[in-house]
Amino acid sequence: MSAQTEHEEALIRAFILPERQSRYLELLLNPKRRRDITKTLAHFKHLDMRFVAAIPSTHHLAPGIISLLRSKGAGETCYVISEDDELDGNHMALEDAFSAIFGRGIGTFLSCIKGKLGYFEDEDENWILERKGKC
Repeated sequence: MSAQTEHEEALIRAFILPERQSRYLELLLNPKRRRDITKTLAHFKHLDMRFVAAIPSTHHLAPGIISLLRSKGAGETCYVISEDDELDGNHMALEDAFSAIFGRGIGTFLSCIKGKLGYFEDEDENWILERKGKC
């Protein structure tokens, strides 16, 4: 299994509603169908809200969110799933990923720790994704 596939599968299984996981994995892992999923990320409604945390008002800007993610164990890089084709499917420095997406309404997942820690932003909201223990 490639590193890309591992990140995507862990993120979907950890943070997407259980009844949607199989379909999302099927489409994401199929290069011909991947865009069918990524184009929906601007108005995404299938997060498993049990593992979503609001961002404190004291950390609402990109540096604060990056600091919060780092305090939870995020490293220097993250894996990106995005409606932006140039970002989608890449490993990026966490700061670079935030520079590319923050506040722009680009539906994007940043996977910081496979299946454990991430960030999601779309046109309407942004969230810390965190799952403790086994997924």
